[in-house]
Amino acid sequence: MTRPLFSPTPVQVNVLLTVGFLAVGEALYLRYMAMENTTVSLACRAGLDTWLCTSFRLAIELYGYNVFGGVALVAAVLNLLRPSIVLVVIALVAVAFGLVLHNADLAGLAAGVLILSLARPAPARA
Repeated sequence: MTRPLFSPTPVQVNVLLTVGFLAVGEALYLRYMAMENTTVSLACRAGLDTWLCTSFRLAIELYGYNVFGGVALVAAVLNLLRPSIVLVVIALVAVAFGLVLHNADLAGLAAGVLILSLARPAPARA
């Protein structure tokens, strides 16, 4: 008898959808309202101390080290080895930020691994 595949419950799917949409929305807001908006970008670089500017500076710093794509890939590979809804959420958020904020190389690979992890058998129940 084969074990069932790892698939989230309907409640978990709703949480994943909500978290995914919020992550993509925040990444798009950060990109188009701070990074590509010249006025806000220059004000943030000049030292404006707002929540948006703090997020802008953090995203720029993390982008330099490919953190979004790296975290996404590590979480997706760990989820492939040992499926867990927490790892799916972490990988989903990191993939969303990575794809929108130009860490697309590792984030795209992580998205593929995350999809592949849905074809893995669920962990055995004790």
